[in-house]
Amino acid sequence: MSVPGTLDHANGVASAPAEPIGPGRLVLVVGPSGAGKDTLIEAARQRLAGDERVLFPSRVVTRPPSAAEANAEVDVATFATLARIGGFALSWSAHGHDYGIPIAIDHLLREGRTVVCNVSRSILDAARRRYQSVIVVEITAPPAVLAARVAARGRSSDGDPSARVARRVETGAPADVTILNDGPVEAAVEHFLAVLVAPVA
Repeated sequence: MSVPGTLDHANGVASAPAEPIGPGRLVLVVGPSGAGKDTLIEAARQRLAGDERVLFPSRVVTRPPSAAEANAEVDVATFATLARIGGFALSWSAHGHDYGIPIAIDHLLREGRTVVCNVSRSILDAARRRYQSVIVVEITAPPAVLAARVAARGRSSDGDPSARVARRVETGAPADVTILNDGPVEAAVEHFLAVLVAPVA
């Protein structure tokens, strides 16, 4: 017999609840490496500090944290254990690492909060089935800008920079909002903030 909330490895989400989880809004941020997802998320986190309506949970990743992301680091065995006991609401693998969003977001969404997470496109369809209100925000930039940003990180655990920039997982539906982040970052931050503070429909 399966344990409620345990991970379904076929689609990267915890087992489906009886009813989609809500009424809070889950904002899923996607985009290629180098698009500036973590930069925009961190800027929004700072601007909304103290606003308990919008929360930014840290990802659990089998990679050390860095200047680009202050993730919670675990080893592969610990990640697998957390997945097995239902510790993740969403999880996926990419670029040789495992990524997970803590199951605690389900409680926050049931409270009506807005929860913001940087995720892989591969889990979008399943996430839309699991949650009542999902907004997908795609952050993007021209290929040359992406390549320069990834190279500037100098993070060896990222693997081949060109492979990260080229990787794209297709999903069945387009993003709800697209933000072009190829100029002054403040313009992109303002666009992103407008999405986060918009009234929940």
